[in-house]
Amino acid sequence: MSKSLVFLSFLICFFGFSQSKKYTITNLEMNTEYPHFGLMLINDSKIFCTSFLLNNKDRIKRFQGNPILTIFEGDLSNDGSIQNLKNIEIDPAQKIFYITAATLSPNGDQLYITTIFEGKDISDDNFQIKVGEFKNGVGWTNFKTLSLCNPKYSYAHPAISKDGKTLYFTSNIRGGKETTKGGSDIFKVDILGDNVYSEPKNLGSNVNSYSKEIFPFISDDNTLYFASNRSNGFGGYDIYKSKTNKDGTFGKAEKLPKPINSNKDDFCFVINTLNKTGYFSSKRDDGKGDDDIYYFTLN
Repeated sequence: MSKSLVFLSFLICFFGFSQSKKYTITNLEMNTEYPHFGLMLINDSKIFCTSFLLNNKDRIKRFQGNPILTIFEGDLSNDGSIQNLKNIEIDPAQKIFYITAATLSPNGDQLYITTIFEGKDISDDNFQIKVGEFKNGVGWTNFKTLSLCNPKYSYAHPAISKDGKTLYFTSNIRGGKETTKGGSDIFKVDILGDNVYSEPKNLGSNVNSYSKEIFPFISDDNTLYFASNRSNGFGGYDIYKSKTNKDGTFGKAEKLPKPINSNKDDFCFVINTLNKTGYFSSKRDDGKGDDDIYYFTLN
């Protein structure tokens, strides 16, 4: 073999090895046969996730025949495991029994959740975002639908910038120059206070596609992470990132490499303040159940 071919083979092996070893991932012990998704970091010490509420026989609790899907909070350990997982307290009088995602305002005073519109069935796939406050002895209560939500459309997957001034979410809003390009796009609004928001702004073609974009997360360095089922992925939903430009717009989205992405659904990517560790959900073949939570480290 010529020296040039040997050198070329070395380069291929080196770069292939480097790319495969950029991330180390671990399927968490807490995973079960039930799905765990809707991830959101809380101050690098806790995490929210969505799953079914179980009874003392580990069977799914139901309300009026429908499964109760709710938010759980867990403590993050140094080894990446999630400990002391328990469902958050929500005032039963609010009658909110189906929550697909949640996030907490940076000051911890407000909880934003994704749930169905009143009078809608969970099969309608038409969601709204509500915001509530915490009261001792009651739990999270006094939920109000965001003033920007129109029952004609769906609003989901809230994520808040670290300064608390911007809300990102998924929607299928139609009409005008900010219309959804695909099945669902990522939008943002300014949080003005007292349930007042600026007009929704579509993040544009550098982020959104003619497919579906879901579960945004904005990191401490203002990098946007999200999932999309666009055609150039590995398969199913894949995780992408888009860096914020100085003018507030977003750069062209880049697909994250394997093993973060797989040929199945990968989504709900969150990363810590130092951009070194984080979590994501995946339905990949080697999982324990439905959607599993994976811990990753960036090498």
